[in-house]
Amino acid sequence: MNILLIDHYAGSPELGMEFRPYYLAKKWTEQGHKVTILAASYSHLRKKQPQISTKIHKQNIDGISYIWIQTPDYQGNGMARLKNMFAFVKKINSLSRSLSSEIQPDAVIASSTYPMDIYPAWRIAKFSGAKLIFEIHDLWPLSPMELGGYSRFHPFIAMLQYFENMAFKKADAVISILPKTLEHCVNHGLQPDKWHYVPNGIFLDEYKNTSSIPEHYIADFETFKQQGKKIIGYAGGHALSNALDVLIETAKILQKNDNFLFVLVGNGTEKKSLIKKAQDLDNIKFYDPIPKTAMQNLLKYFDFLYIGWHRSSLYRFGISPNKIFDYMMAKKPIIHSIEAGNDPVKEANAGISIEPENPQAIADAILKLSEMPKKQLEELGENGQKYVLENHDYTKLSNRFLEILQK
Repeated sequence: MNILLIDHYAGSPELGMEFRPYYLAKKWTEQGHKVTILAASYSHLRKKQPQISTKIHKQNIDGISYIWIQTPDYQGNGMARLKNMFAFVKKINSLSRSLSSEIQPDAVIASSTYPMDIYPAWRIAKFSGAKLIFEIHDLWPLSPMELGGYSRFHPFIAMLQYFENMAFKKADAVISILPKTLEHCVNHGLQPDKWHYVPNGIFLDEYKNTSSIPEHYIADFETFKQQGKKIIGYAGGHALSNALDVLIETAKILQKNDNFLFVLVGNGTEKKSLIKKAQDLDNIKFYDPIPKTAMQNLLKYFDFLYIGWHRSSLYRFGISPNKIFDYMMAKKPIIHSIEAGNDPVKEANAGISIEPENPQAIADAILKLSEMPKKQLEELGENGQKYVLENHDYTKLSNRFLEILQK
């Protein structure tokens, strides 16, 4: 099968997020299918941008054909980012006939978070006689409306709604990363039997080829263990959405308890602010980010793992965060602060789930876990890993996706 996957933000292990297009494509190429990923030359999600010298740059990464479309750089979520989006969509649209002729896809997947890429994807599919697939990451324009307060009458929102409706009308199938989007899609014109759920997952090869964490990290963590500390760990982005400010408030509640230490590893827009908020606390430590390949070697030093969210109406459609799967693979009990349409930690019985934005509830969960017998904690960890392997292995997810393409 010849597959064209359009994802503005697609990355690779070397470039960084987002990884899903790469993982799916890698599995498909291993089965003998040909995959082309069409992506923008600049994405705020990547830690490293591809080096291109032409407006259209072709590159082979691990057997996957990447076509990078030159787009302007940007910072933040302002007009510069919109310019980047429009440049990507406009250029693909202008190339739709030539891309169709060159790639000759059997299936075209539009998967850029925002729905505007459905139009060039539809044109390419039409020229090729290919199936058209629309993949939902987040719901746009609902996300900017509910998070940014935009009116549905705003010109940009109205345009996004037009393309979302077009996607539901034109697509042969809709694949949602979130588990609770069916009703929304049907309300906007999708036939229910075209909806499918294929969540995010893990790429098992990455857990076989790990790298070490810095020596001074190891020395610190071993010292903490010798002091009898139970480490509550967080590893990942330090953004507002990760609710790390709530975790700092929890550290304040437990600061008189010498048994607990909070360790935050990563970077992000909120890190400086978080360090300032925690400057008077001696039970919390901040560390620089580590490579994804070293994650499991980091998490093994932690006793309990934290992942938190702020309240958001958008979470009613569900969540599918890769961080939870990394946590579960480490076989550590998880404290999950969430209110959403689904809860992987609760479904897996892999820890304790509590309401969001409640530092006292997090503290109570920490105390509860600390009082559990070792065997019970190990069972929670085993439950998490078993759940991931059964439900979120990209070998299984890619096969499920492929079955939808081949119907």
